[in-house]
Order: sequence, then C-alpha cells, then structure tokens
Amino acid sequence: MTEALPIENMPRARRNVIVLLLAQALLGAQMSMIFIVGGLAGQMLSPNPCIATLPLSMVVLGTALSARPLASFMRQHGRKTGFFLACGAGAIGAGLAAIGIYVGNFWLFMLGGLFTGIYQAAQGFYRFAATDCAPPEFQAKAISWVLAGGLAAAFTGPFLVRATAEATAIPFLATYAAIIVLNLLGPVLFAFLDIPKPAATSHEAARGRSLAELIRVPQIAVAMICGMVSYALMNLVMTSTPLAVVGCGFHTADAANIVSFHVLAMFAPSFFTGHLIARFGAQRIVMLGLVILAGAGAVALSGVELGHFYVALVLLGLGWNFGFIGATSMLTRAYRPEERERVQGLNDAIVFGGVFVASLSSGGLMNCLSSSTQTGWNAVNVAMLPFLLLAGCSLIWLMLKPKTSEG
Repeated sequence: MTEALPIENMPRARRNVIVLLLAQALLGAQMSMIFIVGGLAGQMLSPNPCIATLPLSMVVLGTALSARPLASFMRQHGRKTGFFLACGAGAIGAGLAAIGIYVGNFWLFMLGGLFTGIYQAAQGFYRFAATDCAPPEFQAKAISWVLAGGLAAAFTGPFLVRATAEATAIPFLATYAAIIVLNLLGPVLFAFLDIPKPAATSHEAARGRSLAELIRVPQIAVAMICGMVSYALMNLVMTSTPLAVVGCGFHTADAANIVSFHVLAMFAPSFFTGHLIARFGAQRIVMLGLVILAGAGAVALSGVELGHFYVALVLLGLGWNFGFIGATSMLTRAYRPEERERVQGLNDAIVFGGVFVASLSSGGLMNCLSSSTQTGWNAVNVAMLPFLLLAGCSLIWLMLKPKTSEG
C-alpha cells in the first residue's frame, strides 16, 4: 500500500495539483491536435493508405518505449527535471513533423511522432505526480482533478487545429508550429512544481518486491489490464475517427468538432470521478467504464451520420474516464512507496504497448480491410469486443476473489 502522508502536505499537494492541472490544460492540447491531424497528414504523405496512421502509432510507440526510462530518470532527478526534458522532446518532435510535412517526407514525419511519444509518456505521469505529496484520502481526487485539466484541452486543441490546419499553403504545417510553441511554455509552468526528489535507497531490500513479484499481485495485474484496455480501445476508435468522418463525406472541421466533444467527455467527468470512486470503489467505476465503452461501439455500429459519430465519441470519452481513472486509483493503492516509480513505469509501458498495437491496427482496419469507409469503421468497432471481455472478466475475477492482506 502507499504510505500515509501527514495532513501538513495538503497545501503542497494542492499547489502541485494546480500546476499539473494547468499543464494538462495547456500542454495537453497538443495531443488532441496531433490525433486530429496526424492521420490526415499521414494519409497526405503516406506511400500506402494502409499505413496512414503509422505516424500516430509512432507517437504511442515512443510513449511505450520511454515510460520506464522516464520513470527511472524522475526517481533520480525529480519530476520537474523529467517534465522539462519531455517538453524539449515534444518541441523536437513537432519540429521534425513540420519539416517532414514541408519536404513531403513521410518517414521524417514518423520520426517526429516518436519524439512526441516522449512528451506523452511524461503527460501520463502527471496523474501520478499529483499523488506524490497527497494524503491517501486526497489521492483519487488529485488524480481526477489533474485529468480534469484536459477539459480546457478539449477546446484549445481543436480550436488551434481549426485556426491553423489551412493557415499555410501546405496543410497542417502551422498546426505543428503551434505545438512547438505549446511545448516552450512547459518549463515556465513546471518551475512552480514542488515535489521533492525521492530519498535515495542504500540497499537492495529498500527497493521492495521484484517486477516479477509485483506483476503477480492480483490488484496490480488487473489494474494494468483494465487501464490498458480502456486506453487502447479509446485510441483505436479515436485514431480512426477523423478518417471515417472525412471518408463519409464530412469535413475536417466536423472531425475537429467531434474530437472536441470526445475530449470534453474524456475529462469533464473528472470533477466528480474521484468522488464516485471514494463512494462506490474503484472496481465498480472501472466496470461502469467498460460497459460505457461497449455502448460506444454499439452506437458506432448503428450508423455513420454525424449524430452517430458525436454520440459514439462522447460515450468513448466517458468510458475512458471511468475505466482509466478507476484503474489508476486501483494501482496507486496496491504498491509500496519504494516500489512507486518502477510500478508506474511498468504500468505505462504496458498500457502504451497496448495502445501502440491498437493504433497500429486502426489504420489497417480502416483503410485496408475493404474499399468502403463504413466497412472499415465497423471493423474498428467490432475489434473492441474481445478486449472488453478480457478486462471485464479479469475485473469480475478480482471482485469475487477473497480479500487478502497482500500489497
């Protein structure tokens, strides 16, 4: 279990939550921007439509590969230094992507996505950083409040896309220039973060259980499965959405508006998700999230009018919120303080490894399964089913399992 922290930490915890909430709101806008235009820019540059979403997959691959090293780096040098580093990587990634668009080089555009993934890995640690100085009773609320910062990103990201996508003769070039500027704001914001570096451990015993032992803890294993499935399925469908919307005869602005509502649904519930977890328990909230994700797939399969896209993507965002925040809350209560960074790094490596597979599959299902946009869109949503069953069955097993003192 995580260590009880004194109530005196509350002012520091609240300050850090504010900083991280603002980071989620401002810097986090770049992720919605990239997922709106990345597939469309990839389709413009790609030598093969089947790999149009590969640049987005490279973002996720960069996240999966950097999650554990970044966690170790933060343990040695602190959260603030790690977040500074990630902002630099985000600026480099956007710069490489912009150059790739300018010269028409698909592979350079993909390389930019790999660097962007380092930033996304750091953004994933915002929720964990919010709990570093927080007493146990404040941790679920801290996580949900930080993620609530994405509410602003739901508006700023798509707004910037609408303002920049066609602002230059080459589409999307100005969009990536705006992302560079967002990353340059990061160090100014993180200068106000107040999280002390973890105390150095003097012997191996202080490191806690091995990764092999940790992954066999039922609550840790199930939390990782549910977090991975919630995030991967959200990414699977969201990555394909702009392609499906435009492919069904609507406009890029429509895709941006739909993604805006989706991101709004992802983060607006965060104002009360922590309260729901405190009242009903994380496991029940995760189960509710999985059910809502299944509902999103059912709506998407029922038609391809704009209304279907809006409702499906709103449900997708809401299901992600309950599933992912609930799984994160489960995880933070299942490890010891000295195991924190290793478990968090392993969790995000597993989560974004699953998201990478989902993102990679999205373009193939959408563009290569058939010549029909609707058939490809249907395939994307049907692909959710087996993973929802995996997460749901594992969660039911954990809920029915007799409680032990392990943790």
